[in-house]
Amino acid sequence: MKRTITSAFFALLSVVAFSQANFFTPTSYRGAFAPAPTPMWTNNWTNWNPQATVYGTPNVNITGNITTNTTWTANNIYLLQGAIFVKNGAVLTIEPGTVIMGDKNIAGSGLFIVQGSQIMAQGTETAPIVFTSNQAPGSRAPGDWGGIIIMGSAANNQANGIANIEGLAPTADTQFGGGLNPDNNDNSGVLTYVRNEFGGYAYQQDKEINGFTFGSVGKATIMHHLQVSYCNDDAFEWFGGNVNATHLVSFRNLDDDFDTDYGFQGLIQFALIVRDPSLADNPSISTSEGFESDNDQTASAATPQTSPIFSNVTAIGPYRGNLSNVIAAGHRRGARLRKNTALRLYNSIFMDFQRGIHIDGSGAESNATNGLLKYKNNIVAGTQAGKTTERNSTSTFNIISWFAANNNDSLVSTTGILTTPYDYLNPDYRPAAGSIALSNASFTDAVILPFVSTIGLEELNNIAEIVLFPNPTAANAQLSMNVIEAGNIEVAIQTVNGQVVKTILNEYVTAGKQTITIETADLSNGVYFTTIKSGNAMKTVRLNVIK
Repeated sequence: MKRTITSAFFALLSVVAFSQANFFTPTSYRGAFAPAPTPMWTNNWTNWNPQATVYGTPNVNITGNITTNTTWTANNIYLLQGAIFVKNGAVLTIEPGTVIMGDKNIAGSGLFIVQGSQIMAQGTETAPIVFTSNQAPGSRAPGDWGGIIIMGSAANNQANGIANIEGLAPTADTQFGGGLNPDNNDNSGVLTYVRNEFGGYAYQQDKEINGFTFGSVGKATIMHHLQVSYCNDDAFEWFGGNVNATHLVSFRNLDDDFDTDYGFQGLIQFALIVRDPSLADNPSISTSEGFESDNDQTASAATPQTSPIFSNVTAIGPYRGNLSNVIAAGHRRGARLRKNTALRLYNSIFMDFQRGIHIDGSGAESNATNGLLKYKNNIVAGTQAGKTTERNSTSTFNIISWFAANNNDSLVSTTGILTTPYDYLNPDYRPAAGSIALSNASFTDAVILPFVSTIGLEELNNIAEIVLFPNPTAANAQLSMNVIEAGNIEVAIQTVNGQVVKTILNEYVTAGKQTITIETADLSNGVYFTTIKSGNAMKTVRLNVIK
C-alpha cells in the first residue's frame, strides 16, 4: 500500500544552525549514498564535466577589497582580478545561480573572507553558485585561480590560538583563530550548493591554496552541498575550528581530498571522493591521500586536538577497478592519519587506492590503541596486495588486529560494491544490488552516539528503510519507510526546541511501503525534525529547509 499525505505547517522565523546533538542521520548502508530508488544527492547541482561547460563572459570586474555590504546577482558574471578580501565586517551576499570567475592572468586571484566578515552564498539544487576559471572551455587547468578562504574566530591549537593562511604574508587580513578567548559559535555565513573549479594557485613554491580553506571557522556557519573539482592542491582543508558540513564532493583534484589540521573538531556526513589516475602531487614533496590528518605540524599534544568525526564517505581511488592501470606516482592511501591526530571515521567505503589506511607515527598509534582515533565499520577494497592497512616499519602497533576488531571489511575486488562508479560523466555511486555496503553500518559507538539523531526508549524495529528526500529541500520532501508489521504509526514535525508544530499521521497503517509527501513551500529557512513513532519507540530525522 502507498499512502500519500500532504501537509503544510508552521514556519521557523530564521535560519537555524545544525543541532550538534542531532547532526548524524543514521543509515542502514555504508558510504555516501542510499541504494536505488533513492536518487543520489549529487543530482542536478554537481558538474562532472566542468572543462566543457560554457559559462559566458564576465561583465563585472572585481578589482578591490569589499568593505561594505555587497550583493552579487545572477544577472552578472563576476571576474576576480587579484586577491579580493571581504573585510571590515562586510557581508558579501551571492544570489543563487551566480557565476564568479578567477582571472588567470592576475596572480593570486581569489576570495578571502576575513575574520568578522561573512559570505552568504546560498545556492540551490537547481541554481548552484559557481566559482571557476575564466579560461575558455577546453583550456582550463588546475591552478588557474586561487580559491575560497574563510577565516573565523573559533579555536585552534597554534601558539596563542592564532595562525595565518600559509603562502601569504601574515597580516590582520590573513589571520584566523580566536586567540586565548575563542568563539566556537562564530558565524562566517552560509555556503550551500556551491561549486569550486580549477583553483589552487601557488602563492609560494609548494604552497598552493586549497579549493576551500577553512581557518578556525565556527559551528554557527552553515555549509552543505559543496563540490571542488580539478584543484591544484587539497579540495577541502580545515585548520582548527569546529564548523559542521554535509554533502561534500571532491572530484579529480591533485593533492588530498579532506585535510584536517590545527585541532579541527567538526562533524561531517555524506561525502564523495573521486580520484583521477593521472592527477597527483609530486611525491618528492607530498603524496596524495583521500584523507590526511595531523594534530599539528610537530605531532605535539597541543589542544584542542584534531578530532573531527566523519561518517558515510564514498572514496573512489585512482585504480578505478583495475590494479594494472597506470597511475601517477604520487597516489597513495585512502586515509593517512598521522602526527598525533585523533580523527574518527565511520561507515565509509575506500576502494581502488594503492593502500588503504595508514596509522602513521607513535602519537596516532597511541590514539588508536586508546580509543581516541577511530576507524570503524568501513570497507577497504581493491588495494595492492597486503596494503589494506599500513603502519611504520619500526612500530609494534598491531594494525591488522585493530582493523579487524573495529568491524571493518577488507575485499580484494571492488566488483559488486557500487553500481557504476567508474563512469566519470554518468556515474552511479549507489550500492549495487546485494552489495556489502547495504549492511553493517553502525552509529552506536560511544564517540559518535551523542551526535546521532536517534531518540527513543527502544530500538525502532518495526520501521525500516527510512528515507527523507530531498533533504535539504526548498519545496516538497518525501518521507518513505517500510512498515514491517501493521500497527499505529505517528509522524510529526518538531522545531529544534522540541515543539510539535504538526502531526501529519497518527493512525493504523498496514504493512508495506509507505510514502508521505510533506509540503515545505510555506516554510522559512530552518531546521526541523521529523519524528516517527511506533509503539514505545521513536526515531527522528532532521529536515533542513533551505530556499
